[in-house]
Amino acid sequence: MAKTRAPRKAAGKQPKPKAAPAQKKAQKKRTAAGRRAAPDAARVQAILEALDRLYPGATCALHHRNAWELLVATILSAQCTDERVNMVTPRLFARFPTPEAMARADVREVAEIIRSTGFFNNKAKNIVGAARKIVEDFGGEVPREMDKLLAVPGAARKTANVVLGTAYGIPSGVVVDTHVARIAQRLELTREKTPEKIEQDLMKILPQDRWILFSHQMIQFGRDICKARKPECFRCPLASLCRAPDKNLP
Repeated sequence: MAKTRAPRKAAGKQPKPKAAPAQKKAQKKRTAAGRRAAPDAARVQAILEALDRLYPGATCALHHRNAWELLVATILSAQCTDERVNMVTPRLFARFPTPEAMARADVREVAEIIRSTGFFNNKAKNIVGAARKIVEDFGGEVPREMDKLLAVPGAARKTANVVLGTAYGIPSGVVVDTHVARIAQRLELTREKTPEKIEQDLMKILPQDRWILFSHQMIQFGRDICKARKPECFRCPLASLCRAPDKNLP
């Protein structure tokens, strides 16, 4: 009886051997290290010097006379332009000039005054809630400590950094709004995506005494030149320092 031969396997590429767990772990470490690599210090200094030449006196665009007004204005600025906030706050502060007055306010009346800033119902609840918290727990004074300020309704970390930095001159962190996040990524000062992680990267590479001014400068730079949709790279003093793939050059 003739022997039957086993069918031959079709010729082709053999599957690549799977990487061993140790190799995968090493690759992840190398990738993570690449993401964490700090930008060149000389390049960071050149960026700071260029921003100093552009905006030596940059400051917060929200109109305010004290820490309380700045806190309220910053809460209102969420998903809203500073220009619009500045149009609304004079009437709001004329009606409720202090935390004590705001703590007694009808949320519906506050919402009607700030309607044009968007999300007015939530913002009104936060502002009145912030006033009550400040009056009841902090003696009517906006706190100067990050942990206490974060306990105030409507005061997330970005808001707290704005108030502490601009009103009190305390460099508690770097304000990361949409402008700062976008430009920091374009300049390769960070590869992170969330404001919290971007802030941590910036705090590592910037001198602490530059945290406050840097944020103001970057925000102004984002409004004037490094715009979201059409950055004006053709007139940008930082163009030679920028590695963004979407440069809008002639």
